[in-house]
Amino acid sequence: MKSLAVIITTAPNNHLTETAFQFISQSVDQGMNVIGVFFYQVGVLNASEHLVIPSDESPLLPRWQELSQTTNIPLYLCSTAAEKHGLLSESNLELSHQAFTMAGLGELVELHSKADRVVQL
Repeated sequence: MKSLAVIITTAPNNHLTETAFQFISQSVDQGMNVIGVFFYQVGVLNASEHLVIPSDESPLLPRWQELSQTTNIPLYLCSTAAEKHGLLSESNLELSHQAFTMAGLGELVELHSKADRVVQL
């Protein structure tokens, strides 16, 4: 079975983030082994509970959380990017929800080495 890693560098309101979510969901439905999703750069905002999403858009955070729970796909959040974008501070290094795991670039390198395919959006 082919393995897939996905890197998301786009904000939650970017159409490519929705595309990434759909791509991951369809990959799972087709039997692809998704070994992890790494949120990097502005993509870390996908883990923010404090974003106001317009009423005509579907919020992605609950969908990421559900995807992680139902498929056991690890969702990695770059800790440096999260701190840079205001999700974390030195005194608060934990997220209030458990869908995302704090990770460093070492985890990204490991995903690259383990996956047959890597897709970045």
